[in-house]
Amino acid sequence: MMRAWLALGSLGLMSMGSLAWADAPAAKDVQVSGRALDSTAPPTTLAQLAKDVPVHAPHAMVVSDQHYATEVGVRILRAGGNAIDAAVAVGYAQAVVNPCCGNIGGGGYLVAHMADGRNLFLDFREKAPLKATPTMFQDGQGRVMPDRSTLSYLGTGVPGTVMGLNEALQRYGTMKLAQVIQPAIDLARNGFVLQQGDVNIFNRRVKDFAKEPNVAAIFLNHGQPWQVGETLRQPELARTLESIRDGGSKAFYHGPIAQAVVKASQANGGLLSLRDFADYTVQWDSPVQCDYHGYHLVSAPPPSSGGVTVCEILLQLQPYPLAKWGYASAQAIHYQVEAERRAFADRNSVLGDPAFVHNPIAELLSPAHIAKLQSTIQPVKATPSSEIKGDLDGSEGTNTTHYSVVDAKGNAVGVTYTINFLFGTGHIAGDTGFFLNDEMDDFTSKPGVPNAFGLVQGKANQVEPGKRPLSSMTPTVVLKNGKVFMVTGSPGGSTIISTVLQSILNVTQYGMNVQQAVNAPRMHHQWYPDQVNVEPGLLTPQVQQQLEQAGYRFHTVNSWGADEAILVDPSGGLDGANDRRRPAGLAAGY
Repeated sequence: MMRAWLALGSLGLMSMGSLAWADAPAAKDVQVSGRALDSTAPPTTLAQLAKDVPVHAPHAMVVSDQHYATEVGVRILRAGGNAIDAAVAVGYAQAVVNPCCGNIGGGGYLVAHMADGRNLFLDFREKAPLKATPTMFQDGQGRVMPDRSTLSYLGTGVPGTVMGLNEALQRYGTMKLAQVIQPAIDLARNGFVLQQGDVNIFNRRVKDFAKEPNVAAIFLNHGQPWQVGETLRQPELARTLESIRDGGSKAFYHGPIAQAVVKASQANGGLLSLRDFADYTVQWDSPVQCDYHGYHLVSAPPPSSGGVTVCEILLQLQPYPLAKWGYASAQAIHYQVEAERRAFADRNSVLGDPAFVHNPIAELLSPAHIAKLQSTIQPVKATPSSEIKGDLDGSEGTNTTHYSVVDAKGNAVGVTYTINFLFGTGHIAGDTGFFLNDEMDDFTSKPGVPNAFGLVQGKANQVEPGKRPLSSMTPTVVLKNGKVFMVTGSPGGSTIISTVLQSILNVTQYGMNVQQAVNAPRMHHQWYPDQVNVEPGLLTPQVQQQLEQAGYRFHTVNSWGADEAILVDPSGGLDGANDRRRPAGLAAGY
């Protein structure tokens, strides 16, 4: 059963003179941006979005931003595998068909709700090398040198994906590693046909590929950019995956693969050592959980900031009638921005790797703290971020990927993992075939100095040996009456948090179906810089004018994120939605 978009007629604008609220122009006049990774895609109106229908499947569903990876996951489910089996298979397939963002050279998080009621969180985030120091990205005068953390070998942390996927499979899967990794090996060795979305992504770093002979040999076609319809083969990556298939995590962390990465790092000024690989561990932990209007969120705890921040925003919004106000109304935008502003101030100031800092999660989500934040929100006036204090004594790359899986037994898994920037550092170690991450950029290079995404952070997230950088990745399972209701997550750096938040609000408050929820235009505020990022089409001219009069400053960004979500249909089955911003993706099931 398709959920109707109930809020199309309830867009609002604020009348500042009377402090009242009025109706907005018809939704058919509102424009939405085209697909971020497909410049040929036409713009979409809200009226067209109202016609969007999710993919429906009666038993099980996989949604990812790469159709080949989705198809791998569905085959695993059809063969009798559970959601964990499928998630691991999709993860390895993404490393082949989504090399910009899917990875075995990075790390991430897995959140799951098992059919027996258990809620799980697996942290396989990268770690800083043991030789890392708090000032490693500063020059002799204390100035931050951004390229050190994004383009050089200094930017690479110890990868966690291989151990994370293998640990999840061993603990909660039902299939052998050889079964779930073989589709990825086949895709790497036999190749896959490139679509426009793939080529668009590759084209963004063609010049960088040309600088590295071992990268150019794979990601350029005899020195020229790859074209739509051509087949990309990755024999080096196939051999690496075969080594993992045959030797498990040990093959990656204790053998020739680790040796090749360390050799390349040390030859190019990096800090990685064989001990860094040998000492790497993944961590099972308790998810962050909170309640919002009868829904129960299960999400990622620190070193992710996502679950805590989404919960803190939702708890601030709980008293306000968003459903009555309507999607993209001035009231709803005002209170959401103010809640985000305050939650990000906390996020950027006190959260970090729990092995190194105390994360006051209970305090941040306590009724007393939420009430204190709410008391500072003025009904019709923006609060300058300079008046919201974070204790700075106490950036996530946008080129991440998320996928969601729900199996026929009710197990639900969300995985978000990354190599940070598009294709990470742009380096491949020797003939390993995979890109190295630049996750060290997610640390605070210098307290109080904005990172590449404008996040102003404190000492809690400073660089330290063996530490995991703070992340915005927010794989989330939403429950209702103890059963899976929704699985959601997205790439997008610090915007991941607001993207996941809005996907949940769009369904639970604004009556959208899940396809509409992920396609709808977005907004984002992160404390600093003090501006509201918006996608085209979110604001009517009248709403924007009135909010600007209230003190808001807007910055239009074509698009961001790629929410890959699944919603349980109350009449039976599952609805899946691949974000329109990733046209190579697919929602599919059986």
